[in-house]
Amino acid sequence: MQNISKRVVGPLALGSVVALALSACGGNVAAGGGGGDEDFPTKEVSITVGAAAGGSTDLIARALADGASSDLGQAMPVINKPGANGTLAAKEVQSAKADGYNLATLNASLITITPLAVGEDEAVSIDDFEVITGVSQDDYVMVANPDAGVKTVDDIKKSDKKLSFGTAGVGTGSQLAQSLLLAQIDTDFKEVPFDSGAPAVTATLGNQVNVSTVQLGEAKPHIDAGKLVPIMVFSEERNKFLKDVPTATEEGYDIPVSQYRAVVAPKGTPDAVVEKLDKSFKATFETDAYKEFNEKNLLTPTEVPGDEIAADWSDLADRYKKLVDEYDIDLAD
Repeated sequence: MQNISKRVVGPLALGSVVALALSACGGNVAAGGGGGDEDFPTKEVSITVGAAAGGSTDLIARALADGASSDLGQAMPVINKPGANGTLAAKEVQSAKADGYNLATLNASLITITPLAVGEDEAVSIDDFEVITGVSQDDYVMVANPDAGVKTVDDIKKSDKKLSFGTAGVGTGSQLAQSLLLAQIDTDFKEVPFDSGAPAVTATLGNQVNVSTVQLGEAKPHIDAGKLVPIMVFSEERNKFLKDVPTATEEGYDIPVSQYRAVVAPKGTPDAVVEKLDKSFKATFETDAYKEFNEKNLLTPTEVPGDEIAADWSDLADRYKKLVDEYDIDLAD
């Protein structure tokens, strides 16, 4: 601490001196509160997304921002920072000032699956964030081109040709779910990774790849049009938007893979700020506009408290690690 010269001062000056001393020591009057937390927010609150504009995570972030900004009384711009399956965006928000003004919408796959495909220095941990709230679940569906001649998993097993399988990229839920299935049915195949679900769908529609696993929202319009054949979903329960399509679990395969999303802030964000942000998102969840958004985009709400999300994602990471070890799967290939 800096030395303060000894001299007689009046009450007002003394208060200034005390404040200066505390500032020099780096101290706060009350950790987790005070310091203007009760006035939060006094400026715009940004939400960073680790994907390009127009994708599922981006659309979710914008729907959340529309509602929460009204509740908070401040603008909530969405910042797109694609790269490395969302790692760049996550690392940037992780290192931002922990004051509640820099948030991120995270995909669970970044926490639970990507670490299985990258080095330890590139991995992102949920422990590095304050989780404000869970948001939604987006399920994966395996689809085939009608000309591929496969409509069920048994058809894949019995196929007399080496089928090609597209994924949404290395370290994604798409890759993990499909790799686990193919390992469990022990069939010969060719894997073709794309940089997202959209090009995987396009390639499947053109039969450049016979089968792919993508998020439901990307495939559903083509399923409805009869241009893609749904084989199975990888959620633990049947998806309400594809009620006639079986789950991998129903078919006898241990593959519980869905995409979950949550809103997070840097570690150390004051409790009072986290609570105020949580309240604003909860208010958004209850609006008709946001409920309609979920229905339109085939999303299942998982609007659970942040501490539950942190625990659930940690458990999923452990579960996926055991599965890839059991079936000797290398997602980095």
